[in-house]
Amino acid sequence: MDRDPHDEFPAGFFRRADEAADTEFYADDRFVAHIDDRAIRAVGLLYKQLGIDGSGSAVRVLDLMSSWISHFLTPPPELVVLGMNERELTANQQASAYLVHDLNADPVTPFPDDHFDAATCCVSIDYLVRPIDVLRDVARVVRPGGPVVCTFSNRCFPTKVIRGWYGISEQMRCHVVGQYFRLAGGFTEPQAMLCTPANTPGDPLYAVWAAVAGAPEAAAGTADDAAAADVGVSSGDAAAP
Repeated sequence: MDRDPHDEFPAGFFRRADEAADTEFYADDRFVAHIDDRAIRAVGLLYKQLGIDGSGSAVRVLDLMSSWISHFLTPPPELVVLGMNERELTANQQASAYLVHDLNADPVTPFPDDHFDAATCCVSIDYLVRPIDVLRDVARVVRPGGPVVCTFSNRCFPTKVIRGWYGISEQMRCHVVGQYFRLAGGFTEPQAMLCTPANTPGDPLYAVWAAVAGAPEAAAGTADDAAAADVGVSSGDAAAP
């Protein structure tokens, strides 16, 4: 039997303080922003930089673990939002379609192979109890060469975040998410970047991204000097996590 790649992490890493069904926790509406305005803008600028918003080449994008806002500066022509709360998803004005789906209960989505041009997961990767399985499925539903982007900050719902997230530094979290991509397989080497100025007030915004493997000369995208300046870093700050 193949070894579960989640076993590469310490025992209890993916446990949570509240192991009750996520459907119960997310039944309540939360029409709030989970990061501050500067971090929200950094998310949108990164999406633009990687060519996955309405100004780029991506047509159909999947926003995983979404809610009532998706943080694109310009939404792509087709944005499918997947999340837990139907009222929040239907309020998302950037979305063209939505799906209520619990990735912790079932990491496999109902979409066909190579259906999307890109996928995003904004400030939610730390809630997944089987993130490697989720990323394996994302590699299936995103076309070869399509970028998959995970962003996160230092805020969370403390009872629902995985315990391993608490015990490591913010920089180490980039490494952990990079390992998720590597262990999932089917991706190019992930890159990581701090998308907000270091050591300044406000919410930090980190990003780890990779491209689905299989495209000719597939690349996950890099920050050019102008785009990097927009998110408050230099292009040299993008590196393998």
